[in-house]
Amino acid sequence: MQNGSDVIVIGAGFAGLVAARELSRKGLSVRILEARDRIAGRTWLEPRMGRNLELGGTWVHWSQPHVWAELTRYGIGVVTGRDFEKAYWHADGRLHEGSPDELMMLLDGPNRDFLAPSRQLVPLPYEPLSNPAIKEADQLTVAEKIDALELDPVSDQLMRSFWALNFNGRIDDAAYTQALRWAAAAFHEWPIMFETCATYKVQGGTAALAQAILDDADVDLRLSAPVAEVRQDAEGVVAVVRDGTEFAARAVVVTLPLHALNSVSFVPELSPGKREAAEGGQLGLGAKLWIKVKGRRERFVAMGPQDWPLNFVQAEYLDAESTTLVAFGPDAAAVDVGDAAAAQEILRRWIPDLEVLEVSGHNWVEDEFARETWPMHRVGYLSESLAELQRPEGPIFLAGSDYANGWGGFIDGAIESGFTAARAIAEQFGVGL
Repeated sequence: MQNGSDVIVIGAGFAGLVAARELSRKGLSVRILEARDRIAGRTWLEPRMGRNLELGGTWVHWSQPHVWAELTRYGIGVVTGRDFEKAYWHADGRLHEGSPDELMMLLDGPNRDFLAPSRQLVPLPYEPLSNPAIKEADQLTVAEKIDALELDPVSDQLMRSFWALNFNGRIDDAAYTQALRWAAAAFHEWPIMFETCATYKVQGGTAALAQAILDDADVDLRLSAPVAEVRQDAEGVVAVVRDGTEFAARAVVVTLPLHALNSVSFVPELSPGKREAAEGGQLGLGAKLWIKVKGRRERFVAMGPQDWPLNFVQAEYLDAESTTLVAFGPDAAAVDVGDAAAAQEILRRWIPDLEVLEVSGHNWVEDEFARETWPMHRVGYLSESLAELQRPEGPIFLAGSDYANGWGGFIDGAIESGFTAARAIAEQFGVGL
């Protein structure tokens, strides 16, 4: 058949690359259709401000089994920065300064209480619905759970900012179960969870791992090929690229993020449950910003109120005459990734003499192929939507960090989901069994 293959993979992020590699290793012909002019999806290593900066997903950890296995497979290590020397936090109407340990201790007790139910409610992190009681907890928001802790003003404000950071979004509709799932995946220990979130980076950047996976796969990769339509027919599926080119296959792996799922026309339509989940979306709608400031600064970490445009900053790279910071905020619309003056105004709330030289970033929420940052879910998603999104519809399989069982929101979750989709297709085809 013209433009035919056994499997089409839509998207060359980590889920798509792993699914494609695994299927090609089982002797199937695989074609990847990637909308962008590059691989790696919502990870993006890019030369900016004199460095190779991760504009999207970054962090890995040995508590994440799927990504760690991939790093081991390809002999890729991890790198970390120096220990932090100073901490700043805005709470209770004033600026506080101290050691990073002091800041961690303010978060320690509240987070232990906040996450204490994880062992009971999520005893098996990769089977998040194994305890039926999780369904009731899935109607509770992060904000409501923090309310119930009845913390002192400083701890309360820090907790709300901490979880707005983790969600990269607002916490009023944030699923408490999402927090529990992260804690469970980190052995029910919040310090390990926090270390997993922002400590270790891939040696050579995320691009090195993505390229290693691609190089290990026998696939036909088509870049700049955004898919407009996926339709089922008697023989399988046809994916139609925006320029009208049609590609046929026996099955398709769709790795579109949840917010981008409805941007493709499916004929027949996906199930009502899948469409409703995509319409409801998720909460990772914030910003990541790289900021270069004048002078070599001490390595610091800073937290502000949850509603600040940037509520978390840490010094990432220290050079002789400048320091490069990475910052996050809960609302992409509140941050202009090209506005150095605005970044300086926010940073000076912590350190008045900081002088911003350059800023850089990527607005993932306005990116038509992402429309979100890392996936962090709303109340009800786990109990009402996840299983349906994971359910194949004939030859159509969804994959991606949005649909993972374990470390959803991370590269690890994307890899897990890619493996799962590849295995399901192999079973459907009766190969590699």
